[in-house]
Amino acid sequence: MHASDLVLYEYWRSSCSWRVRWALQYKGISYISQHINLLQNEQNSLDFLRENPAGSVPALKTPTGVFSESFAMLEWLEERYPSPALLPQNPESRLYVRQLALTLLAGTQPLQNLSVQRYAREAPEARREWAHHWMHRGLRIYEALLVQHGRCGTYSWGSQLSFADLCLVPQCYNALRVGMDLGVYPILAGIYQRALATEACQLTHPDHHVFSVKPTS
Repeated sequence: MHASDLVLYEYWRSSCSWRVRWALQYKGISYISQHINLLQNEQNSLDFLRENPAGSVPALKTPTGVFSESFAMLEWLEERYPSPALLPQNPESRLYVRQLALTLLAGTQPLQNLSVQRYAREAPEARREWAHHWMHRGLRIYEALLVQHGRCGTYSWGSQLSFADLCLVPQCYNALRVGMDLGVYPILAGIYQRALATEACQLTHPDHHVFSVKPTS
């Protein structure tokens, strides 16, 4: 597959976008990055909605069409490019990794999206409290699962990076941005620091990633 065959429509600080570009980088897959500025409402432009009716980022353009939903993209990338793997081989271990990932991806991250906060709370301070509540809930559950299953090590699943880490790191980054203390979650905080230091993570970090279209804010 050539570089021009994959286009990732993304927003530089979107946690969903980060996890997909991290997977692409980790697996050594060439792609074109196209920035969609959420603050300028570009996701709702007619041109983008024709490509992606969900009007969300990320969206991945493949030779067969444009697809949304970051976790679906991770699964597709794992099936299409199985090495290096981001899922364990054992079905029960895969269940564990997916459970961790979806604890944040489905039960935590959507509730802190700006569109949800604006709908649920009017005042900025109330939105901040809302975000803190759901972030703490998700990270508390994640930490408890790490303790309960006892399968973590360097990363969430032993010494292998996985979908779980690709979901955890952007969530921790967001939590720190809004002033949360990760020290109350010592196990996941350690995993966060170790995963954050990996080359693929650094190259795709919102503060370091080089876009084909430079973000303005």
